[in-house]
Amino acid sequence: MSKGITQKSEDHSKWYTDVITKAQLADYGPVKGTMVIKPYGFAIWELVKDEFDKQFKATGHQNAYFPLFIPKSFLAKEADHIEGFAKECAIVTHSRLMADENGSIKVDPTSKLEEEIIVRPTSETVIWHMYKKWINSYRDLPILINQWANVVRWEMRTRLFLRTSEFLWQEGHTAHSSEEEAREETLKILDIYESVSKNHLAIPVLTGKKSESEKFAGAIDTYCIEAMMGDKRALQAGTSHYLGQNFAKAFDVKFQTENNTEEYVYASSWGVSTRLIGAIIMVHGDNNGLRLPPSIAPTQVVIVPFFRNDDDLELIKNYINPYLNKLSNSGIRFLLDDREKISPGYKFNEWELKGVPLRIEVGSKEIDSNELTLFRRDINEKSTVPIDSLINYIHDTLDEIQVNLYDQANKFRDDNSFTADSYEEFKSIIQDGGFVRCGWDGTELSEKQIKDATKATIRCIPFDQDPSGKRCIFSGEKAKFEAVFAKAY
Repeated sequence: MSKGITQKSEDHSKWYTDVITKAQLADYGPVKGTMVIKPYGFAIWELVKDEFDKQFKATGHQNAYFPLFIPKSFLAKEADHIEGFAKECAIVTHSRLMADENGSIKVDPTSKLEEEIIVRPTSETVIWHMYKKWINSYRDLPILINQWANVVRWEMRTRLFLRTSEFLWQEGHTAHSSEEEAREETLKILDIYESVSKNHLAIPVLTGKKSESEKFAGAIDTYCIEAMMGDKRALQAGTSHYLGQNFAKAFDVKFQTENNTEEYVYASSWGVSTRLIGAIIMVHGDNNGLRLPPSIAPTQVVIVPFFRNDDDLELIKNYINPYLNKLSNSGIRFLLDDREKISPGYKFNEWELKGVPLRIEVGSKEIDSNELTLFRRDINEKSTVPIDSLINYIHDTLDEIQVNLYDQANKFRDDNSFTADSYEEFKSIIQDGGFVRCGWDGTELSEKQIKDATKATIRCIPFDQDPSGKRCIFSGEKAKFEAVFAKAY
């Protein structure tokens, strides 16, 4: 097949869309800003989701599900929260349709709801309404709940996976008896996000705290993982929020302490979404399409046989089947592509486009030499291996590919991460793209002026702080923090 993919250097945005559509990850939905996640894209999401889910459950969290519809009055109870989401909310005002005089469909005006309903932009309000019913005593705490769900946030400018009006995510909501425990939870989840990103998505991330203007609406503190994309822009890949007692106070959620006093509950919330698929594409993809880390590749190994007729194919299957059984028993996700009337070259292009980490080629030549030809997608190189060594070789090579993709991404990030000591130097770096670490005076005014002038935002205030002796890159005042700035999605 002809890939027909725009070159990354020519038009990164078009390249990104080409990879998604031609690799059959997703398509555009009929409502502006929505997307249809196709089976291959959803298979990647399931593998990502399963790893997060496993780690959440290993740390004591349980999955639940809360309603999609939220009474408008719930959002009004937490002022900062509603201010943060007011412009993104989808609102249900009527409950039914009816036929008009022309046989078409219209809203039944008599079905106007007594109270409008908000389609879930996030679930803090409805969850804290329920927590008020469930929490009475310190014995009821902690509550460690996560849900896998969809949310709706109207977007003016949309891009598949990165920013759509409806998307899939997980949102954790926990309730605790102390500030210390809630803060510990917030950072525990951030560690999980960092670990999965590094060890399974092969994406290096920066971790740190968001500035006041960039934090989650309704949070005391927001922590994040930030990744560098292939065009040197940043992507917020996950956030974890310490909510303090804000939502507990808004919904009057108190508990009786061991000392028989009443206190408001402390909380955290946290989430990652399908935008991680966009990150995987942009961090690892090349001009031939996807390059998937083996850990989250739906097909880790594809076998492409060279055959002219059924007899050739039968001979190849007899040669390779004993080893395929061993692959299956060892947990490798593989596919034998024995489709007829499709050339091997077409199949090569298709599986390279879809980012399958390892391809095995087998025909009469391989049978005669008692070998197999293997192609590594991470480095686009072929090699041969004796068939008796195949199973160990595949396991070792998939491990190498996983590490190599991370190392490549990490080197790219390091090569495009800078420090700046003057505003002119800062602007020059930002114009070319990349991360800039520099002094910041901690004021929203300087942050806003930098953003207005350069389109760069504070991605995070890193944990490893040493602002001593530094000056704010913009104001020249004594630096309160070191911050990492970048243009971002």
